[in-house]
Amino acid sequence: MNSPESAENSAPLCSAKGCRADAVWVLAWNNPKLHTPERRKTWLACEEHREHLSSFLGVRGFLKDVVTLAEWESRPTSP
Repeated sequence: MNSPESAENSAPLCSAKGCRADAVWVLAWNNPKLHTPERRKTWLACEEHREHLSSFLGVRGFLKDVVTLAEWESRPTSP
C-alpha cells in the first residue's frame, strides 16, 4: 500500500542507496558487454551524489552523459 507521503512526493528521487532527495541530474550509461551502443540506462542523482555516482560509472567505462533532469525531460523522444 502506498503511504500518503509517497503520493505527495512524486518528484523523481536520487538513485543513491538510501537517499530520498529530489533528483537534479540524469546519468546516462550503458554496459557495452550487455547493451547495444545506442542503448541508454539512467540513474538519477541529487547534487550531493552526482559526483559519486558519476565516478562509479566512469571508472567502469559505463558513463555516457550527465545532464540536468530538466534538460533530459525536454529532449525529444525517439519514435
